Amino acid sequence: MRYHVTTLGCPKNVADSERIARELGAANETGDAASADILIVNTCGFIDAAKEESIDAILRLAEARRPGQRLVVVGCLSALWRDDLASEIPEIDALFGAEEWSAIRQHVAGLDPEGGRARYHLPDDALPHPQPTMFLKIADGCNAPCAFCVIPKMKGFLHSRPVDELVREARLMDQAGVREIVLVAQDTTAYGRDLGLRDGLPELLERLAEAAPNVPWIRVMYAYPGHVSERLARTMASLPQVLHYIDVPLQHGSTAVLRRMKRPANLDRVRDMLAMLRDAMPDVAIRTTFITGYPGETDAEFEDLLAFVAEQRFDHVGAFTFSPQPFTLAGQAADQVPELVKATRRDRLMKLASEISAERTMAQVGRDLDVLIEARQPDGTLVGRTYQDAPEVDGIVVVHGRGEPGEIVRVRVTAASTYDLVAQSLEPAPSR
Repeated sequence: MRYHVTTLGCPKNVADSERIARELGAANETGDAASADILIVNTCGFIDAAKEESIDAILRLAEARRPGQRLVVVGCLSALWRDDLASEIPEIDALFGAEEWSAIRQHVAGLDPEGGRARYHLPDDALPHPQPTMFLKIADGCNAPCAFCVIPKMKGFLHSRPVDELVREARLMDQAGVREIVLVAQDTTAYGRDLGLRDGLPELLERLAEAAPNVPWIRVMYAYPGHVSERLARTMASLPQVLHYIDVPLQHGSTAVLRRMKRPANLDRVRDMLAMLRDAMPDVAIRTTFITGYPGETDAEFEDLLAFVAEQRFDHVGAFTFSPQPFTLAGQAADQVPELVKATRRDRLMKLASEISAERTMAQVGRDLDVLIEARQPDGTLVGRTYQDAPEVDGIVVVHGRGEPGEIVRVRVTAASTYDLVAQSLEPAPSR
């Protein structure tokens, strides 16, 4: 039984599609949808744009599928809207929510799904899709009370993968030649709280670094500002494999808006947290995201956000206009901000962020950096990333000279644009 997986959404969904491949067997997977017996769409349902992208993908496959093909929809969107999707798109043969691994496997095998979430019993074999960079999902679900977020409704409360399971996964990645492990979760800094660990991420980093000594880069994504501890900063600074990079979605720079969001609202503590990270790792790259046009956001509150970004000069900023979601307090708020105002504010924020980014990239010209090569272009140039750039969301480095995908090469930066760098490889040519 051949299957094809279409993955939408964030890196956490990429990790989930890897899990699906582990369950169904990599040998049975095909990259050609037309030749597959089963079409699986791993959906995202976090904001309206993601929902639309997922529905468009489902409809395209439904229209193109040949007789006998089964269409299976899984993941976040179907966790929230299972009945609606079944009613509105009758071409769908089966729907499964987030992490219903056993039921997906049983359906593909032609059995009646018994349901359940056998989350942590992966086959002890090689990885189905070893890549230079791989995402390792350490937990899912979330206990935070954010007023705008539907994640707890889709995925439930925090549930962490056992340390030993993650160590085994890291060893497999090490054996497969993976060069970068990216830790992902809804909140990586909450890791282990449901397992009785008070500050589990630093301990996990130590265990992973020990288990995968040949993996040179370990990256931390999606930290929660109230959970970034001094121990975490010290651990990141002390472990050579752990990159001096962290993604901390802060969401806003106004105390009043943060209170309405039910997010950590003491900006002095946020500043202390950022200073702590920079003191422990002077070369740390900090990525964050913000929402513009949150219900009730005034001109003055938006100016507070701009001032906060100008003050902190983050290395990377992502900005999203507020997208009201069902099942959330913010989605039901009466004081919604007009769409044009949301978009105008987002554009102003990103203009400021791009100016800061351009100054940061220009400061790299003339410096020597390590770059993880990801691809070779048709013209022979290479494309990669430095430790300061996470996959898919941050900048790239265009490298001239020697190097191969999967290698970490030393380069000298020769030019820069707003987000990206151009560099010359310092690696010697191979001997003949």
